[in-house]
Amino acid sequence: MSAGSASSPHPPGSIRGSLIPVLPDDLALHCLALLPRAAHPSLALVSRALHDLLCCHPEPLLAVRRRLRRSDPHIIISVRPPYPASPRFFLLLPNPGWPPLPLPSPPIPVSCSSAVAAAGHRLFLVGGSVAGIPATSVQILDTRTRSWSIGPRLSSPREFAAAAVLPGVLFVAGGCVPSSPFWAEVLDLASPCAKWFPVPSPDHLREKWMHGCVSLAGKVLAVADRGGLLYDPAAPPGEAWAPVSPALDMGWKGRAAVVGGILYSYDFMGQVKGYDPDADAWNTVEGLEKELPRFLCGATLANVGGLLYLVWEGKFKGKASNEEGKAKGMVVIEWAIIEVMRVEEGRLIGKVISRDTILFTDMPKGSAITHCIALDL
Repeated sequence: MSAGSASSPHPPGSIRGSLIPVLPDDLALHCLALLPRAAHPSLALVSRALHDLLCCHPEPLLAVRRRLRRSDPHIIISVRPPYPASPRFFLLLPNPGWPPLPLPSPPIPVSCSSAVAAAGHRLFLVGGSVAGIPATSVQILDTRTRSWSIGPRLSSPREFAAAAVLPGVLFVAGGCVPSSPFWAEVLDLASPCAKWFPVPSPDHLREKWMHGCVSLAGKVLAVADRGGLLYDPAAPPGEAWAPVSPALDMGWKGRAAVVGGILYSYDFMGQVKGYDPDADAWNTVEGLEKELPRFLCGATLANVGGLLYLVWEGKFKGKASNEEGKAKGMVVIEWAIIEVMRVEEGRLIGKVISRDTILFTDMPKGSAITHCIALDL
């Protein structure tokens, strides 16, 4: 045995696999928790121990981040397989090159007709259908512990409902027969023993199916089969409900996101458009024509840290034949981060500041995006 090895205070095997050599793991976790999540893709390449912590078992790190009150915005998407089955959920880090992190499946295997909403680090999966029958379930995903729990059941079974988080409450509307006394209802998120309470609504505005929903300036906006509707919880009961403006209704095509007080939607002409509620007008986001494909399949939008994220179903563009053949049986999801600036006369100028392609090796070809939502983690 050499003198150098004999004088070593620790045998090599005692520190192998530790997060940061010469530091106890609890102190290393504290140091890692102070770093932004944007640094995690690079850190995961440093060692197997860091890769396991960041990619496979992040619960200890998330617990420390929770104690330190540090959080970053992330995207969760659900992907529906091309056969009858519950969608699968994945966490996406908003950094190129980072693989999707599979999340546990919800305990109740509802269909893709469920609605989603997010409050902090919790995702709410509302309604849906089980074996073709609308469900009353509310399933809650705690993204910090990567675990599901069952919330208070809805007063009325729902599928294709509108769901949004307002200050302190979860609001849902539609997705059930319009004559239901619980066509709209709210759940107090601050109380662990809360129950759903009905929200009075005028009969003539009620629709069954909802195709898009956002929260804008404290109000809920939803698009339905025949026109859209607006709910303002701060208004007097007799004035809380109203139809959306004709301009908004004509330009809103399903999935949408609000960034900086502007509602963005991807239309059937292959354009990202923004609706300004003050001007009651839509404007095309200029500058994206040469940076994005002409038409995006399954496009959806999200607000991630004040930036507009555009997510769509892509196509594999590998060069090697064996790699291409393997990828043909996988799902390809692409996303772009868009920074939008408002200039004179309400014009919107967009710039793609980052873009990535992700392979979902566990999902069969023909799967489709069903939900895309941002939350803090």
